[in-house]
Amino acid sequence: MNPLALWPAEARASIHGVLTDIDDTLTTEGAITPDALEALQRLRSAGLPVFAITGRPAGWSEAFALAWPVDAIVAENGAVALWRGEAGELRRDYLQDATTRAANFQKLQTVAQNVLAEMPQTRLATDSPGRETDIAIDHSEFAHLSEADIARVVQLMQSEGLNATVSSIHINGWIGDHDKLAGARWIVQSHLGRPLDDELDRWVYVGDSTNDARMFHHFPHSVGVANVARFWNALAHKPRYVTPGERGAGFAQLVDAVLSTRAAA
Repeated sequence: MNPLALWPAEARASIHGVLTDIDDTLTTEGAITPDALEALQRLRSAGLPVFAITGRPAGWSEAFALAWPVDAIVAENGAVALWRGEAGELRRDYLQDATTRAANFQKLQTVAQNVLAEMPQTRLATDSPGRETDIAIDHSEFAHLSEADIARVVQLMQSEGLNATVSSIHINGWIGDHDKLAGARWIVQSHLGRPLDDELDRWVYVGDSTNDARMFHHFPHSVGVANVARFWNALAHKPRYVTPGERGAGFAQLVDAVLSTRAAA
C-alpha cells in the first residue's frame, strides 16, 4: 500500500474534481462525521465539484443529496442520479427508461426471493424498500455472512443474469451494463457538459471496497481510505494510494492533500 504522502504535489495540484464512494468512505458507522462533512464543504468553497457514487438506494440517498454539499449523488451503482435543484427541490434522473425499470423490477424481486429461499441464512438489506433498480443482501451492516456465503450469493445472482458486486456492507445485484464508472461518466457529462474520460488525470476517486476496484483501475489518481485493507487481497485492482485514517477521517485527509497544494500556491 502506497501511503497518501507519496502522492506528488504536482499531481494533487491538477485535481479539479472528486468522485467518492459513501459507505465507509465518507461515513463512519453509518453516519457522516463532522470532519468528513467539513471536508466536503471545503471542496465546495474551493470550487471543486464532488459527485458521490454509491450502491445505496435512491430512497436512502434523497436526504443526503439535499443536505450534503455535493453536486449530486449517483445511487444504485450508477442507475439513479439525485441532486438539489436551484430552488432547493430534490431532482432525479434515471439511466434506464420507465418501461425497462418496471420490467427489471419484477425480475429483481423474483431473484431476491430465490436467494433467500436457497440460503435461509441471508436477509435483504434494511434499506431495500428504497431500492428502484437493484436488490441488496446484507453481509456486514446488520447481518453477517461468511466469505463463502458472500461468494455463493454473488454466484446465485449471476446465474439469474444479474450483475453482482460486493460493497463493504451489501451484495448488490442489478440488470444492465451500468456500474459506478458508467454512473460517473453520466453525471459528469450531464452536470458539467464534459466527457469524463477526456480529463481522467484531473479527477481523484476515493473508495474502500471491492465494488470500487474498477474505479481504482480506471483513474490515474485513486485513493483508498485505510479500511480498504479489509478487502485488499480481494481487490482485482487496488488504489494507487491509501490514507492513514479510516472512513470519514481518511476522506478528510484526502481533501487536505488536494487542497494543501492550493493553499501553497
